[in-house]
Amino acid sequence: MAGYRKLWWLLICILAITFSVLGYFGAEVYRAAPPIPAKVVDQQGKVLMTKDSILNGQTAWQSVGGMQLGSIWGHGAYQAPDWTADWLHRELMVWLELAAQDEFGVSYASLTASQQNALQFALKQAYRTNSYDKTTDTLALSDRRVQAIMQTAEHYISLFGDDMALSQTRANYAMKNNTLPSLQRRQQLTQFFFWTAWAASTERTPDGATYTNNWPHEPLIDNRPTAENLIWSLVSIILLIAGVGGLIWGWAFLRKHDEEEPAAPKLDPIARLKLTPSQKALGKYILVVVALFTLQVFLGGFTAHYTVEGDGFYGLNTTEWLPYSLARTWHVQAAMFWIATGFLAAGLFLAPIINGGKDPKFQKLGVDVLFWALVVLVAGSFAGNYFAIMQIMPEHLSFWFGHQGYEYIDIGRFWQIIKYVGVLFWLVLMLRAVVPAFKAPGDKNLLALFAAS
Repeated sequence: MAGYRKLWWLLICILAITFSVLGYFGAEVYRAAPPIPAKVVDQQGKVLMTKDSILNGQTAWQSVGGMQLGSIWGHGAYQAPDWTADWLHRELMVWLELAAQDEFGVSYASLTASQQNALQFALKQAYRTNSYDKTTDTLALSDRRVQAIMQTAEHYISLFGDDMALSQTRANYAMKNNTLPSLQRRQQLTQFFFWTAWAASTERTPDGATYTNNWPHEPLIDNRPTAENLIWSLVSIILLIAGVGGLIWGWAFLRKHDEEEPAAPKLDPIARLKLTPSQKALGKYILVVVALFTLQVFLGGFTAHYTVEGDGFYGLNTTEWLPYSLARTWHVQAAMFWIATGFLAAGLFLAPIINGGKDPKFQKLGVDVLFWALVVLVAGSFAGNYFAIMQIMPEHLSFWFGHQGYEYIDIGRFWQIIKYVGVLFWLVLMLRAVVPAFKAPGDKNLLALFAAS
């Protein structure tokens, strides 16, 4: 161990620094997050929406597999548009149209260039100015903006419903008819979309950037990349290249000598070992890996076809029983599960070898219990995805058992917890075999690195 002491301390220091930076900025994300007002009111003080209704709109968005359909603040799929950018531009255009009628009595398109410029200046002032009152936790909106919000909301209420006038738009977005059957939930969904657009257009501090750092790009209100965005993007790229270069330089020029290559054994030592009962029990894990991999491949092809024919599969109306958001959810989750299953199986196969070719007590039982828990997890989470996206599952259960709606964590929160517990159980099975091996004579650096990883 002594010969590797410097390397171990170097590794520990690197991990301490990187995870400290990650933890600090992770906390900053929550501390500096855009506020969700307790209430949004008009100029007369009438409550238009509340924090609860906005969050209910987010839940509605998550329940339909929102991150697999479109995106919010640039996070998600791009079969449908980024709803923040889409809402913001639509609302701005409605505001300009209302202003043109109020100020000049004609449509915005009929105005002269100077008149349009004047309204665009007023538009920027109206949208970039932050009217959120932190002391009362209230966001106040002008009457014109309230009108713009109401008119913009009508489009999304119809789009996520079954309005036949928007059937082609839904096909282009690979959305099924009546994506969100409940009118109340569609109304709450529009409140969530509005809030994301408000955060994207309102300055966090006067004469500063918006809560989303001027994203998405929207020239009408000067949403453009900030100087800080450009500088730190360049700095990050330079540091990445410099770090890789430094690593290569250090390896090539600072090492004193090449280590001698160990002599390869004539026979593979692992191949000579007799399989233990727990290793034999891992065969069914491999079947699950192959099945999930095959499912992922076919779902990938099916999902890709939706980008061409958004409302079906070679003329078949598949979107009503296997919509794009569900197919893509299963496609992504199948990949996550087969990779995880293969990872668990590989570790459990190596554990008896590390333990001198024998199983710890009850190891096979643990392997079998973990397998059937994995089967329940995959089947339960896939079923939950289906019932949530098809809007069969009660809305208050969707987040826990259906679809969280986050990127790459599309399973319900309950299934996520079960998966985490399963990984902890796997870790126990691994350590039962690995820890005793530290008592055997010989160099333990590789074993320690394996156990730590």
